[in-house]
Amino acid sequence: MVFGRCFQEGDTVKMRILDRYIGLTVASHTLVVMSVFIALFSFASFVGEIDYIGKGKYGALQAVYYVALTLPSLIYQLFPPVALIGSMVGLGMLSSGSELTAIRAAGVSMGRIILSVMKVGVLLMVAALIVGEWLAPQAEYYGQTMRSTALAERISLKTQSGFWVRDGHNFIHVREILADSQLVDISIYEFAEQNRLQKVTHARTASYQQNKWQLQDIEYSQINTAGIITQRQPSAEWGSLLSPAVLGVVAVKPDKLSLTGLRKYIGYLHDNNLNADRYELAFWKKIMLPLGTGVMVFLAIPFIFGTLRSVGIGQRIMVGTLLGIAFYLFNQTFGYVGLVYGMNPVASAMLPPALFLGLGLFLMRRVH
Repeated sequence: MVFGRCFQEGDTVKMRILDRYIGLTVASHTLVVMSVFIALFSFASFVGEIDYIGKGKYGALQAVYYVALTLPSLIYQLFPPVALIGSMVGLGMLSSGSELTAIRAAGVSMGRIILSVMKVGVLLMVAALIVGEWLAPQAEYYGQTMRSTALAERISLKTQSGFWVRDGHNFIHVREILADSQLVDISIYEFAEQNRLQKVTHARTASYQQNKWQLQDIEYSQINTAGIITQRQPSAEWGSLLSPAVLGVVAVKPDKLSLTGLRKYIGYLHDNNLNADRYELAFWKKIMLPLGTGVMVFLAIPFIFGTLRSVGIGQRIMVGTLLGIAFYLFNQTFGYVGLVYGMNPVASAMLPPALFLGLGLFLMRRVH
């Protein structure tokens, strides 16, 4: 399509046509790039599951089902680099066909073209928010439940209120399993012969040390014919066949929770005097990721109007991929560095997209 007519900035109908054309071009190429990335990463994920096929009740069909359920989480993490590459390719196609030149010659300002592109960026930000807040957490929950149940047959039931685990003649309920191999709100039900409940142990937390669980803030309830005898103890060892390797398949991973779930979980950890830094970082990173997606779309604009204006599509894809990988690695690495050095989680989450936004603004000034 060649724009031969003169666009006037006040012509709303023609501006809408321009927005729709640029938006569909960028969005369609972004969708193609996302499809290619999904195919590659899905295949890699399935290959990673091959070692587990045949263990317990985990077969090839379960592996395919699990990979499919983890796709929304994968899509959510891929939004920033895919938005950058798709925008570069889409705008690059318009530039290669001299359509951007024709639009500029028709009287459309650079700022108006940027606005058209950023409208697509806003839609991508909204899509990232929807996937990350609603679709990905639910799909991940069902996928982890299916996988853990098939692989670790000890885990009998996983519900919204915790996990039920069988360990010999004992049944164990765990309210939460944190990502650092720490259990929260544990109840151990010990049965004697003829399935008679003889003892209930409740602990506020448990951590795995030297091949044993260390229980904290314990309450014992001994049940016999005379009644129930309750005792308290600050700490004790708990020998169990369960290990972090077994329970780790269903551990709460911060980046897999929704914003609502993270906010409630952070409050729960604070109420129990537990370290919530990792979850606070995950909370703010999930807020920043949609914004990072918009930043990546913006970053593509100065490259197309500047240094990459006359290069081929292969070079654009290469540059976009390298920048996208750089953003992803820097975003992940800086978050962990911030945790190690006790940085504010908000600052740790905001700095990577802020730096790339600064890079985009600097390049945009050079283009002007």
